[in-house]
Amino acid sequence: MRLALHTLSLSAALLLAACGSAPPARPPSSSLPPLSAEHSSDLAIHAMGLVGTPYRWGGNTPESGFDCSGLIGYVYRHRAGVAPPRTVAQLSGFGQAVDADELRTGDLVIFGRDPAWHAGIYVGEGRFVHAPSSGGTVRLDRLDNRYWARQTVRYRRP
Repeated sequence: MRLALHTLSLSAALLLAACGSAPPARPPSSSLPPLSAEHSSDLAIHAMGLVGTPYRWGGNTPESGFDCSGLIGYVYRHRAGVAPPRTVAQLSGFGQAVDADELRTGDLVIFGRDPAWHAGIYVGEGRFVHAPSSGGTVRLDRLDNRYWARQTVRYRRP
């Protein structure tokens, strides 16, 4: 009885210790199971919380700044336990293709074709979060704004 109680207490302590941490990272793959609605929402909220972080080429943390793929990698690792590829070209083949009418929060927005040149995270209502350029900051933009609406865009769901 005492051993069973000790084992139960240890199991509960380990479970509670994991509650506040990010899920373990899943490796990049084009055949990952789809993210849950909860993870998708967490991704969008976390991405929006990073708006205003400085742009930095090669950056992948809030402290160092972000480039577009660094922002995506940071958000996906910390909120979904997914380790996406590091470059935009690699992100353009990550996960599954999604039609515009199936787009949901947490999906990737990829701009350009062969090669893809920019990416962001869709956060709903026609908006996406991205790290746009040198000298700028992470920001929230609309897919239908004058500039982005003229670009070739694809959507991916990790």
